Amino acid sequence: MRIDVLTLFPGMFRDFLGESIIKRAQEKKKVEIRIHNIRDYSTDKHKKADDRPFGGGPGMVLTVEPIYNALKHVIGSRVKGLGSRVILLSPQGKKFDQRTAKHLSKLKRLVLICGHYEGVDERVRKHLVNEEISIGDYVLTCGELPAMVVIDAVTRLVPGVLGDKNSALSESFEDNLLEYPQYTRPAAFRGWAVPAVLVSGDHKQIESWRKREAVKRTQKKRPDLLRREY
Repeated sequence: MRIDVLTLFPGMFRDFLGESIIKRAQEKKKVEIRIHNIRDYSTDKHKKADDRPFGGGPGMVLTVEPIYNALKHVIGSRVKGLGSRVILLSPQGKKFDQRTAKHLSKLKRLVLICGHYEGVDERVRKHLVNEEISIGDYVLTCGELPAMVVIDAVTRLVPGVLGDKNSALSESFEDNLLEYPQYTRPAAFRGWAVPAVLVSGDHKQIESWRKREAVKRTQKKRPDLLRREY
């Protein structure tokens, strides 16, 4: 899978891309991530990528031309299409969740545009992107942090990225459930004991316990996630 990011602040991604699962995914060549500075595609002699909004109002707006030029460079003359999914990170977008991450992880090509300032020229939304995604109902300074969230959530679902192929199947939000409680050694600490079933060696009982605990935890913390059968 290849992920391209269009950003005004490429330096924000340096440490992120060089650590943990994201680093290993790239080393395994399961994911290729390229960062593109939107300013590099500006035709302005000062490399400006923003301007004042028509009609007046506060702040600055990202201009359409450098974004168009960047997309044309990244995915070719047909800006939308060619098997790429172009996504604008925006508070106006569809809320990002695990189901969306799964869908995106099956794509061969993903392009993320990081918004900034008061927003982007509306022509970017109308003509250059396939969809908008938001990571929550709050406002951030820029779209770089949401882009990192999307990259992390999607990358770990790409086949071969996680060491254990079943790891992603037992995490929170699978089957609309939060993850069951996890324990490790020691089996007892300050009188706090690990549930006996987990050290019983009975894998069928352990599986049943984990399912019950996942449902119980979801009912308590996130009842909105539960399907009707629960």
